[in-house]
Amino acid sequence: MSALDDWIAVQRPHAIASMRASISPLGLVKRRPGFGHEIHPRRGAIIASPVLAAYDPEPDYFFHWYRDGAIVADALRLLHEDGSLGATALADFGDFVRFSLSLRSLDGRELVAQPQWRGRVRPDFERYVRDAAELAAVHGDAVAAETRVNPDGSLDISRWSRPQHDGPPLRALTLLRWLRSATFEPALADDVAQLLAGDLEFTRKHWREACHDIWEEELGLHYYTLCVSATALDQGADWLSGRPPHGPPPPPAGGLDAAYRAEAATIRRQLDGYWLADAGHYRSRFLASGERSTKELDIAVILAAVHGRNDEATHSVRDPRMHATLDRLAALFDAAYPINRHRPANRGPAMGRYAGDVYYAGGAYFFSTFGAAEFCYLAARRIGDQGHDGTPGGGAARDAWIARGDAFLEAARAYTPASGDLAEQFDQRTGEPASARHLAWSYAAFISSVAARQAARAPAGDARNPA
Repeated sequence: MSALDDWIAVQRPHAIASMRASISPLGLVKRRPGFGHEIHPRRGAIIASPVLAAYDPEPDYFFHWYRDGAIVADALRLLHEDGSLGATALADFGDFVRFSLSLRSLDGRELVAQPQWRGRVRPDFERYVRDAAELAAVHGDAVAAETRVNPDGSLDISRWSRPQHDGPPLRALTLLRWLRSATFEPALADDVAQLLAGDLEFTRKHWREACHDIWEEELGLHYYTLCVSATALDQGADWLSGRPPHGPPPPPAGGLDAAYRAEAATIRRQLDGYWLADAGHYRSRFLASGERSTKELDIAVILAAVHGRNDEATHSVRDPRMHATLDRLAALFDAAYPINRHRPANRGPAMGRYAGDVYYAGGAYFFSTFGAAEFCYLAARRIGDQGHDGTPGGGAARDAWIARGDAFLEAARAYTPASGDLAEQFDQRTGEPASARHLAWSYAAFISSVAARQAARAPAGDARNPA
């Protein structure tokens, strides 16, 4: 075993335990005196971080983000499949499904009708609170565009970047993968089907609308959101057609399967227009303002392929234009971050989000670096024994992708503390942890990247390397 293998063997159980600390954190209470409330999490909520911070200086991440929750629930699936958690993972997933379903009944009009809670907000915090008109608009489909909720299942009353449309398609993809890998009791099967049908319909109806990007910073039409939406609709059409081998029977398609496939094809044609030939990469966004963003080269494009995992020739890990985008990103961060200078030959560059990032350390992210590794391992599997163009000799190409993935993992290993604790970032100059500690997404990204590595290294036909 290599030093990397040894590290994975030690890091993996720590990552699993640490990620689970964010799932149904019933023993934690979050007090926000400025907003005049305290949060007692419910079973099934998945918080971004269990650290009770309040921008002092670490950020307050004690929320259930739709995006983060879907990513963590998908990592739970991997732990169910390999037996690491087994029935525990299935129980956690069931709680997540029921919590997610319960959010559909949220209605901001009820908050507006009972305004006494505003009297508990401190005067110096009033500027952070959503106004009545915004809250009153949150009902029906708008709940799924909320970005995040409190882990007690209540609406987040603070001003934030909304709407955001990546949560429903991501959650749909997680549900569809669980359907392919597990058998549910009838009650949970019904809940999964209900939640999935709603997420797919939201995606179908709203993908054309401008929303905020994965980083919750700019309003527009975003590569990441569109890419995972297309995959969710395609795979949702398969579900409606009754193709999955396990799980509950889908509702009657009623033509929705064809509609979903047509919408997915339309999205992918639109994504073709995101290619910037002169720059040599996919652009991450078109802003609603019509202005040109400074964040067009963004790791979110790579994460779209990782989280979407479609098998299409384009907008996937098989796409040479995706490979070019990864190359451009690696070159960007290699040059920009001092920690990437004079690195050993077997270590890839630590990866961030985009050029000029100023959030906290504005540096490398664990989920970006793990995501780059996972992209390489997924590419190795999809390429199989053929090269990028289908020519012989792809076995060497597959090995090269695996080696490149290992190099990105080496970068993450170099800056993981001896404790194994994973923050959101590690400083681009010092490598020290930065921003939120114990980020659930960081642990989930580690778990999924090493699972992809194991699958990529398994012989063809091995159960760990399915077709």
